[in-house]
This record gives sequence, structure tokens and C-alpha cells, in this order.
Amino acid sequence: MWSQEIIDMLIQGIGETLYMTISATVLGYVFGLPMGVLLAVTDKDGLSPNAAVYKVFDVIANIVRSVPFLILLILLIPFTRALVGRSYGSTATIVPLTIAAIPFIARMVESSVKEVDAGVIEAARSMGASNMRIIVKVMLVEARTSLITGATIAIGTILGYSAMSGAVGGGGLGDIAVRYGYHRYQTDIMFVTVILLIILVQLFQTIGMYIASRLDKRK
Repeated sequence: MWSQEIIDMLIQGIGETLYMTISATVLGYVFGLPMGVLLAVTDKDGLSPNAAVYKVFDVIANIVRSVPFLILLILLIPFTRALVGRSYGSTATIVPLTIAAIPFIARMVESSVKEVDAGVIEAARSMGASNMRIIVKVMLVEARTSLITGATIAIGTILGYSAMSGAVGGGGLGDIAVRYGYHRYQTDIMFVTVILLIILVQLFQTIGMYIASRLDKRK
């Protein structure tokens, strides 16, 4: 039977994982949502086409998304240390998690917004609505179900990234799995951390899909 110390460590690991995942997701959406809307709006078939703006953000998103997360984590160590004072631990890991999440979220948002029926947008335009009003009151509202589904996928992906960060001292369940399962060959603890991660993903997935289903006006 495990000691109380191990149980407390696992509970703390769950807390750190949730802290990293939720913080990075919120920060990712603070920057990724506007970026995604901008990509959708400035595309050639968008509300306000602008090839130069679209190309800049398109290239940025593609570059960041093409870098594997562990490599990005290492590349950002100097930046992370300058920003939060250290390069390890759960708080420090939020920095690369957020930077990795922003272009991923932006693409999800772009895809969701582009799914909005063009007829609805044209109707709003014919009534004299400004571009900003169309974006806020029409596009984002009409795309809400898809946006929630995308957020559910995003939070699951970020949770997986947070576990990967354990390989370099990122904290959370991933760190426990590496320290005890890999370095100390305590496979039982590693299996438990994997099960806990699966449970967390399933929990977020269930909640997200329930909310999306409730907001889906087609049902």
C-alpha cells in the first residue's frame, strides 16, 4: 500500500496539472481567439480581405505549430526564465504551453468562424451592421457550438502537452510519471498517473461536449 506521502504527491500533481492546463487554455484563448477571428476575417473570402495581414498571421501560426512541443519548451527556456524567474515548475511551464496553444486555438477558431453561413452575414450587412458588430453579434454567436467543441479539443491537447513537460521538470502528473516511473522504475505510480490523465481528459471532454450540445440550436 502506498504511503500518505505518495497519495499527497499525486493529489498535488493533479492540482498542478489542472493549474497549468486551465491557465494556459485561458491565456491561449485571450490571444488565440482574436488571432483566429483575424485570420477568418482577412482571408480572401472573409469579411474584410487583407492578403498582407492574413499572410503574416498565417505564417506565424504555421511556424509555431510546426515545432514539436518538447523542442519548443527547450527553445523558450531563456524567455521563460526572463519572464517568470525560472525555467522549471508548473508556473514556468504555462509560458511555453500558452505559446504552443495560441496558434492551435487560432486555427480552431478560424475554422469555426468560417463555418458560419454566408447568408446570415449578408443579412446582417444589408441591415447596416458594422464589421465589428457582425463579428461579435453574428459570427461568434453562430459559431458558438463549434467554438466550444474546439475548446474541448484544445484543452485536451494542452493537458497532453503539460504531461510532456514533465520530461524537463515541468511539474504535474507528467513530472511524477517521469521521476518515479522512468527514473525509479516504479511502474505502478506511472500507470496511476496515466489513468489520472485519462480521467481528466474524459472529464473535460464530457463537460465540453455537454455544453456544446446544450448550445446547439439545431437540436
